[in-house]
Amino acid sequence: MLNAVAELPIPADDAPADAAAGADVEASLIRAAVEGDVSAFEALYRRHSGRVHGVIGRLVGHHGTRAEDLTQEAFVRAWQALPAFRFEAAFSTWLHRLAVNTALMDMRSQRSRPQHEGDDDAFDLLGQADSAGHTTALSMDLERAVASLPPRARAVLVLYDVEGWKHEEIAAELGMAVGSSKAQLHRARHLLRERLGETAWSGDIP
Repeated sequence: MLNAVAELPIPADDAPADAAAGADVEASLIRAAVEGDVSAFEALYRRHSGRVHGVIGRLVGHHGTRAEDLTQEAFVRAWQALPAFRFEAAFSTWLHRLAVNTALMDMRSQRSRPQHEGDDDAFDLLGQADSAGHTTALSMDLERAVASLPPRARAVLVLYDVEGWKHEEIAAELGMAVGSSKAQLHRARHLLRERLGETAWSGDIP
C-alpha cells in the first residue's frame, strides 16, 4: 500500500463534484479506507492531493520536487494513521493539519542541514500555482512572491495569515520565540509589499 500511494501522480485538475453527492461518496470512501480498502484511499488521494500539495508548497516553496515528495509523504502518513480516525472532525480538516505538520517537520529537519537554504536566503526559483489550480483569489504574482520569501518568514506568514494559527502555536512548532514569530511576520509582509509594489497583502490564499 505504501508503495502504491507513493507512486500515485499529483492530479493536474481536481474539480469539485456536486456538493451533496460528493459528501456522501466521500463519507463512504473514508469508511472503506478506514477498514483497509486501498482503492478507496486512492480515490481520497485523488480528491485531496491538490489541496494538500498546495498548502505544503506554500510552506516549503514550490521549488524542485520537494513539495511533491512531501505530498506523497503526507498521504503515506495519512494511510498509516487512518485506523485511528474517529470522524470527530472533517476528514479534510484532519488531512490538512497532517499535511501542515508534515511540511513543518521537514522544515525543522532542513534547519539542521547547512547545505540547505537558511533564514536569510530567498529562493531563486519562484513558485507556481498549486496543482489543483486554486488561484481564483490570488494572482500568480502573489503566489510567486510568497514562494520567494525566506523560509521561516514564509512559514510564519502562511501559518498566521492563511492558516489562522496564533503566534504561540507557530513559535512552538518552528522552535522560535513568540517575539521572533511576530518579527518574521512583519518581515514577510514588508518583503511582499516591496515585491508587489502597492499591492497589499490580505492573507486570502484559497
